[in-house]
Amino acid sequence: MRNVNELVDVVFSGLAPLVIEDVTDEGERISVRARTPEGPVPCPGCGAPSGRVHGFHLRTVADVSVDGRRVVVRVRVRRLVCPTRGCRHTFREQVPGVLERYQRRTARLTTQVKAVVKELAGRAGSRLLATLAMGLSRHTALRTLLRIALPSRQVPRVIGVDDFALRRRRRYATVVIDAETHERIDVLADRTADTLEVWLREHPGVEIVCRDGSATYAEAIRRALPDAVQFGDRWHLWKNLCEAALSEVKAHSTCWATVLDAPLYDGPRAQTTLERWHQVHGLLVCGPARMRPPPATGPEHRQTLRPCRSARAHAPRPQIPRQPGRSLPRTPSQTPRRGPRGPRPAPLRRDQIPRFTGCLNLLHKYINQGRADADRSHISARRLARMLLTRPHNLKAEQRQLLDRLTAACPEMTQLAVSIRSFAQLLKPQPANGDALELWITQVRAADLPHLHAFTRGLERDLDAVIAAFTLRYSNGPTEGVNTKTKRIARQMHGRAGFTLLRHRILLG
Repeated sequence: MRNVNELVDVVFSGLAPLVIEDVTDEGERISVRARTPEGPVPCPGCGAPSGRVHGFHLRTVADVSVDGRRVVVRVRVRRLVCPTRGCRHTFREQVPGVLERYQRRTARLTTQVKAVVKELAGRAGSRLLATLAMGLSRHTALRTLLRIALPSRQVPRVIGVDDFALRRRRRYATVVIDAETHERIDVLADRTADTLEVWLREHPGVEIVCRDGSATYAEAIRRALPDAVQFGDRWHLWKNLCEAALSEVKAHSTCWATVLDAPLYDGPRAQTTLERWHQVHGLLVCGPARMRPPPATGPEHRQTLRPCRSARAHAPRPQIPRQPGRSLPRTPSQTPRRGPRGPRPAPLRRDQIPRFTGCLNLLHKYINQGRADADRSHISARRLARMLLTRPHNLKAEQRQLLDRLTAACPEMTQLAVSIRSFAQLLKPQPANGDALELWITQVRAADLPHLHAFTRGLERDLDAVIAAFTLRYSNGPTEGVNTKTKRIARQMHGRAGFTLLRHRILLG
């Protein structure tokens, strides 16, 4: 730099429209004295230029920090006389891009503050701004955030709709995004069908709607846009199939457990479950009496009546016991001692246990819980279901061999494995998947798989949306991603923000 003036021009380049007269170092802050340039200024009312000065006015505004210190700019502005008769008598000149009307911060400082509060909102934004030598209260930070204009977007051709929790299990809202560009379009205050129907009628032009299996959204779309294509979410369809497959694996544990020579659990819990099943189905046969269960069932079992109305026509079968994580062979010397207050761990040392090289915590846990490995199965129903639902090339060779042995235990398990693999092929969208889905439903109905039958009935209730999910290359995944970011925003504000602020931050994201 040749002189100090060039340095000032570089450091305060954002104040170029002003004439800088002096820069003073006041210790904790830097003071800049400036004035507006000479020359006529157009009247904001009529637009006529005027250079006649009526008086002067001093404005004090904050600017971006320099060297970690606050910067205060004191600007002398002119009050000019309007030359047009009938217009305002005088007006104060403004400097666009530097000084805005009624603002106490320069335009570039306001831009930086908006960038911070857009990500951090109130208290967190205020703390960060204080570190950056831009002191701002949390209330001013929120007001600055709400003054940021929301982007105006046209209603897209393909939208994604999903709900998210404002207060879990009590209040929910609806987010609408562009399914092609993944931009947020709007956030609705609830998830009722009437609210979504009103929004769709006010925003015409939507042709395809991506949603989950919600019957409420389906009804709203059907009433507002009868010609629109409803698109089901493939992830939710696969999730529902996984739950049905796990139920089938548990129901046929008597078949594949014999391959492993694993004992079946037929203890008091299994007997109680079987008795309750017969009791509830006896009430269902009685017609209206099913709504008034006898006191013998107990108030905690009255909710059992509703799920038993489904396709579960078979009594619960015995299942194999649950597999422990790791266990050790029990010996008489390892039996925990019992005292007057119940079981307590025996004070054993590692050198007292021959041929044991594991950690002492594992032994301590084993002795307290009393888990034995001799009479336990080497695979659980959940693990078998997971192998059935995993891509074959992602399984190890021994896992594939074990899976082949277990699925060959009975015709139902074989048909279950075939049905899962054929359904997985439908998840790749192709035009011919519509006919393949109807054929898959027919094949599943012919097999003795009651839990898959219930799954197929759910598909048939929303068949058009399911076919669209298997034939069109759209997804509701971006909407789920917006919901994940919304949870982060809600956790960041600790639940103290109202719906207006939350909606503003979602649409600015």
